[in-house]
Amino acid sequence: MSNDVRVENIDHSWTVTKIVAIVVAIVTAGYMAPWAVAAVRDVRHWSVFWINLLLGWTIIGWIWALVLALRSQRLRVSV
Repeated sequence: MSNDVRVENIDHSWTVTKIVAIVVAIVTAGYMAPWAVAAVRDVRHWSVFWINLLLGWTIIGWIWALVLALRSQRLRVSV
């Protein structure tokens, strides 16, 4: 009696790589969300960008950037 046991080498690293890539993309989008909001709302988005990039890793810095992004828009007066 012979036991034929088939062992397949399944490479899960491709699936793990996809999952890690998706998680990193979502985290990055969330991290840079204040800058995106500021750019869409047409407030001083470059100051928000630098605050978010340099201080966003702290929760206070990220909230500060979000508050700056959500502040009132610049008034434009056309003559």
